Amino acid sequence: MIGDIIRQTERLTVRNWIEADRDLFHEINSDPEVMAYFPFRRNRAQADELFDRIRGTINETGLGFFALALRQNNQAIGFCGLAHTDLEPLLPKGSAEIGWRLARPFWGKGYVTEAASALLAYGFDQRGLEEIVSFAVSENSRSTAVMKRIGMRPDPARDFDHPRVPESHPHLRRHVLYAVTAAQWRQRSPI
Repeated sequence: MIGDIIRQTERLTVRNWIEADRDLFHEINSDPEVMAYFPFRRNRAQADELFDRIRGTINETGLGFFALALRQNNQAIGFCGLAHTDLEPLLPKGSAEIGWRLARPFWGKGYVTEAASALLAYGFDQRGLEEIVSFAVSENSRSTAVMKRIGMRPDPARDFDHPRVPESHPHLRRHVLYAVTAAQWRQRSPI
């Protein structure tokens, strides 16, 4: 499934990662601005290990954080994907989250909203998911704005302190959770 196309939009291809994407993957995982709401940056070896793990998960399950590439030239610009969470008991086993990360030169062009909308359709229509959640540090207004644009709704009763954020970064612990169910997705207005 390596390099296989998951979805295409007007401007983007959502696909599995290929070897040519490694540099971009390291770039987005080590950039201080891209990673502003994460407690760490990844060096090259850590980024390569995560790259291989994500690619393997996609191959095994058909879900994961897919490469996001420009349709015109297949240049990777970041990722957007659906993955099962591993945050029990905060989120039940089998919960699916949507998430994204984009290289800075591609910010502000609507790419994440375009890809995330296509992946919600994929998750509900092709994968049979009943609910998709997304979560971010409460001050991460760029991500929460995308969540709103794609039809997700805040669910303050499920906001949480992320257990993998070290106590040395208290300002990054609190996460807000947004969710959309399959029924809500099917009743939505077009974006």
